Amino acid sequence: MGNFSIITDFLLMEFSSTRELQVLHAALFLLIYLAAVLGNLLTCAAIITDPHLHCPMYFFLSNLSLLDIGNISVTLPKFIVNSLCGVQSLSLLGCAAQVFFFLFFAATEFALLVAMSYDRFVAICQPLHYGIIMTPARCLWATAGSWLSGLFYSAVHTGNMFRLPFSGSNVIHQFFCDVPHVLKVSASDVFNTEFILIAASSCLLLFCFVFLIASYARIFSSVLKIPSVAGRYKAISTCSPQLMILMLFLSSSMIAVFRNTSDTSPIQNLLIAMSYTTLPSLLNPLIYSLRNQKVTAAMGKMIKRMFFLKKETFILENIKTLKNMYLACQMCKVIHEVA
Repeated sequence: MGNFSIITDFLLMEFSSTRELQVLHAALFLLIYLAAVLGNLLTCAAIITDPHLHCPMYFFLSNLSLLDIGNISVTLPKFIVNSLCGVQSLSLLGCAAQVFFFLFFAATEFALLVAMSYDRFVAICQPLHYGIIMTPARCLWATAGSWLSGLFYSAVHTGNMFRLPFSGSNVIHQFFCDVPHVLKVSASDVFNTEFILIAASSCLLLFCFVFLIASYARIFSSVLKIPSVAGRYKAISTCSPQLMILMLFLSSSMIAVFRNTSDTSPIQNLLIAMSYTTLPSLLNPLIYSLRNQKVTAAMGKMIKRMFFLKKETFILENIKTLKNMYLACQMCKVIHEVA
């Protein structure tokens, strides 16, 4: 009992002891973070400002962009600040917050992708009933259900992991509080309970996965039955971005779940973690902007409106200034003539 100590904070792994490399890491991750946040914000703004995009598919997409902003904001800002300040420690409460929000955004995104696949299934396989099935109220319920299911999933797992004190080593071989690394230093009762929870939730996730595969199988079988080439291309173009995002999410999730956390170098740990914490949020807006012409056109219109509005404001201000200068000169001229 003399060697027993309760953990109150964690030490995150630093990927370089050289100060210059730490600053370089911070600058690189800051650029990645700003690019991801800007891309997702532009996607949300384009969908909100363009009336032609006020439909279920783009409503789900705007929620997906918000989730991507939240997902990448859980890990990268803290890592950037730690790299700039040369700090490795993270409080127990901060670790719990990272675990909670990371699981929350990931679970909500998976549930939302299931809703998005059903939306595409109805749009392509039952187009005549699309307006009846995918009503605004049902879209709101599906989105609210996704957020609530993510909240419930995250609360159950985080509550279990942090219900008992941690003991042993407080070193986490990752740049954030990753779930497998946190479980390594958790109590045995917590680990066993978490194993049961993961096994139970895996059954539900497997059911959702089978639903996704069946939905896209029906979608592609229906697409192949469309007689015209233009019709097939249009149908594929509406669902291929979502399928690419789904495959990216599933592949990154499989890397997160099945990776070996013990026999990997710090650089490998960083690259593996990047694949499921950063890449989806960074690539999702690129996938939609490159593969969806409506989103690209809406972004272009929005940027043009912003640019021309600023330009017109600048011109009007210059005209107003010149007019005031002219009136001032005329007044000085009148005063000079009177004098």
